[in-house]
Amino acid sequence: MAGHAQRTLVTATPAPPTDSLLARATTTASGLRYTLRQPGSGPLPKVGSRVTVHYTGFLATDGHIFDTSVQQGGPLKVRAGQREVIRGFDEALLLLPQGSRARVWIPAALAYGAKGRLDPDDDDGRRYLIPPNTDLIFELEVLKVK
Repeated sequence: MAGHAQRTLVTATPAPPTDSLLARATTTASGLRYTLRQPGSGPLPKVGSRVTVHYTGFLATDGHIFDTSVQQGGPLKVRAGQREVIRGFDEALLLLPQGSRARVWIPAALAYGAKGRLDPDDDDGRRYLIPPNTDLIFELEVLKVK
């Protein structure tokens, strides 16, 4: 089953963000919003758990994909709650058991905030990969929790 879900992510383009999913979202105290597309039945990550996750990141302003684990060569492996990723992504990982698929809305304050993120391929340092004060949307699939 897990192998099938992984192949689906690699070959399928995630649907662009929609307001219908936002209407069903759960909001955390920090302002992070998420909607489970598929609940997981595996273990829930704890702080320090090693999590393997496929992701696609969209700019909330226009649905533009700015990053995807498939383009990076495979799933992301990260220790949950250890600040190895942006705060909102870290928070979301701790909410999603293994096998979960979710859409996560991350407010700019839990992402790159007022600084944004410059495009590393821009020699002039003036082009943003993620503009300042931009909310982000991620499609996540938690493949493994250890």
